[in-house]
Amino acid sequence: MVRAVGGLAYGGPMDTDAALAAHEEQLVADLATLTAAPPAGENISFGKRIGEGTSLAVDRLSAVAVQEQLLDTLAQVRAARARVADGTYGRCQVCGEPIPAARLEARPWAARCVRHA
Repeated sequence: MVRAVGGLAYGGPMDTDAALAAHEEQLVADLATLTAAPPAGENISFGKRIGEGTSLAVDRLSAVAVQEQLLDTLAQVRAARARVADGTYGRCQVCGEPIPAARLEARPWAARCVRHA
């Protein structure tokens, strides 16, 4: 749980890093699931009508969008872990002011306060 200490939302470096590490691990697992190869022998045919092949193509496009979002979040989580390590976690990277505890609870990898988000 993140708490305010001297105006800085802070769960302690070890607690914060552990929570971010757990989230990073989940993101990596989700990405592995998305990028897994389709089962062998699965034939996709694209005919004149909307069918299974078209449906699979649409599903794949959706998966690509989700993958991009997961990769972006993963990069943000890793950057947050670096900020924990160097002691700058919880401060806005734009103005240097503390990021409110509620924002860090909702988005622990936040690098900016709401005003600069």
